[in-house]
Amino acid sequence: MAHRVFNLEEVADYLHVSKENVEELVKQGEIPFERKGGRLVFRRNELDAWASKRILGLPDKKLADYHKTSSVKSHDLSDTHTIMPELIHPEFIHPAMTSKTKNSIIRDMVELADKTGLLYHPEDLRVSIEEREQMCPTALGGGMAILHPHTQNPFMSEDSFIVLGKTIQPIPFGSPDGRTTDIFFMLCSQDDRIHLHVLARICMMCHHTDLLFHLRETDNADHMYEAILSAENEVIEAL
Repeated sequence: MAHRVFNLEEVADYLHVSKENVEELVKQGEIPFERKGGRLVFRRNELDAWASKRILGLPDKKLADYHKTSSVKSHDLSDTHTIMPELIHPEFIHPAMTSKTKNSIIRDMVELADKTGLLYHPEDLRVSIEEREQMCPTALGGGMAILHPHTQNPFMSEDSFIVLGKTIQPIPFGSPDGRTTDIFFMLCSQDDRIHLHVLARICMMCHHTDLLFHLRETDNADHMYEAILSAENEVIEAL
């Protein structure tokens, strides 16, 4: 049993992730695999060692612990469901960041994400965020940006979540209107469905309500959190 070989479907079931997630890990060369006659095969002993190191980072943790936390957490993605209370909390908000450059924003936002206790590998997140920014800046009009990883990875965090930072001084972040940015959301999603749904929800909240104004008029994390919930309710009522 220790030397059992899995195929693609079996390894997806073993890791409690989708087949597409495994294919992406293979494509990125992040998971141990072999090619035999055009087939992908995965050896259980190598997979167990990889999972322990890659996901838990603690050699004495059992794979069962990983199975409890690695699968994508279920979220209601309907248009009428308020998802913000599930993904962000006042302690996930930094209302007065001193970051002055794009690199320092990414570093400080990843540090804020790490403080949620949900993130497994901060360095992986930082690298993926930087890759995404190199492809195309995530800054939008109105002085806000929605940072997110290059790919959505269920192994990155225990659950999907959002952190929010506001800088004391607006900084250049590649906005299409050429203006500076001071409101920074960071979205960490476990799969593409959650990512796209929440990305659209945040954009609607920022562009179709007074959320950005309310975020800028206070330096209190609780008040900023309340503004987020209020803006989401306003969007849902409009829908």
